[in-house]
Amino acid sequence: MSLFKRISHLIVVAGAFAFAQPAVAASAPQQAGVQSSVEAVPGLSNFAPFAAAATHEVGVQVADASGALAIPSRAQASAPDADFSLVQNYVEGRSGDKPIVVALNTAKKEGKDLSASKGGGEALYIGSRACAKCHRDQFGNFAVTLHGEIFLKKPRTPMERQGCEACHGPGSRHAISKESDNGAPGDIISFRKDSPRPVTERNAICLTCHERGDRTYWAGSTHETQGLACTSCHQLMEKVSVKHQLVKSTEAEVCFQCHKDRRAQFIRSAHMPLINGSMTCSSCHNPHGSATDKLLRGASVNEVCYQCHADKRGPFLWEHEPVRDSCLNCHEPHGTINEYMLKVQRPRLCSLCHQGVGHGMPGNPRIIQSFDRSCQNCHTKVHGSNSPAGMLFQR
Repeated sequence: MSLFKRISHLIVVAGAFAFAQPAVAASAPQQAGVQSSVEAVPGLSNFAPFAAAATHEVGVQVADASGALAIPSRAQASAPDADFSLVQNYVEGRSGDKPIVVALNTAKKEGKDLSASKGGGEALYIGSRACAKCHRDQFGNFAVTLHGEIFLKKPRTPMERQGCEACHGPGSRHAISKESDNGAPGDIISFRKDSPRPVTERNAICLTCHERGDRTYWAGSTHETQGLACTSCHQLMEKVSVKHQLVKSTEAEVCFQCHKDRRAQFIRSAHMPLINGSMTCSSCHNPHGSATDKLLRGASVNEVCYQCHADKRGPFLWEHEPVRDSCLNCHEPHGTINEYMLKVQRPRLCSLCHQGVGHGMPGNPRIIQSFDRSCQNCHTKVHGSNSPAGMLFQR
């Protein structure tokens, strides 16, 4: 673009902002069968008229001084590049230095106005800026979240350009009636706990984008069949956690909302390094579903354990069958009061399988199993041995 065209373009845009007054309607050109290029929105007294300037390079929507967004007429919808509007909207200084992208306006594109939404008519998309008019705090908090950064600042698809209405649905009826979600078609979609909409319907909105990857096994998973909503674990409207937009500051706190027995286990003397942040619940489990029992990330319990304990994988020349069967035969991974997260203390743990082996009765203070590491005083390689003489796991 030449310098002259750039200057001309800036003059046109600046002029639109300077003269965005109702009086513009009087001087707007009239076309046969087409309304004026500036019109008020029927049914919304606080939504004032606005002017628009559209050149061959860019279409600019200009809001009135109160910041309200009106619905353009058919004449404006015919502008070449007026499908989307970029507005420098800083909500209480919390949206950063990037422009907010006002949502795709179906009413503008189709030449409709909001009067059709009154009295239970068709709901129309009116844009995210209309949401900010009443929900200023929520809009500001949302703008700094991961989803806010995408939907309001860096939209990549037409759906993301719809902003708030991409998830909550068209908002014209809600803007007029101010009523909350009653579950009827055309109502604004609410994700609150007491929402009248079924969990499956609310989750389906999230799965529109988040159905692949870790969510592949969501349908039929334990959490899905228990009626768990996405918003039971995730908070989209404000930034609470560093990652994953969780409802609590840490992943463990989210899981502990339901799994209170695991919270008690994790504060026992022998526990996973979860409290200090070295791992999380999702290091072993996929909360969105998996092909295995207990939502494990591996094909079996042992495969999950081998991700960290690779030295126990084998194969060994001499295999210890209970170990090869499942690590859970001896260990309680969520925490115990015993060393190495053993289910019970040695030698009682060993005696669950090895009874009457000629070493005397476990618990007798005069037998070797009563001292130090108990059975492992001699049988040191309990996970398996590669020694030719390791049949008894002594070396």
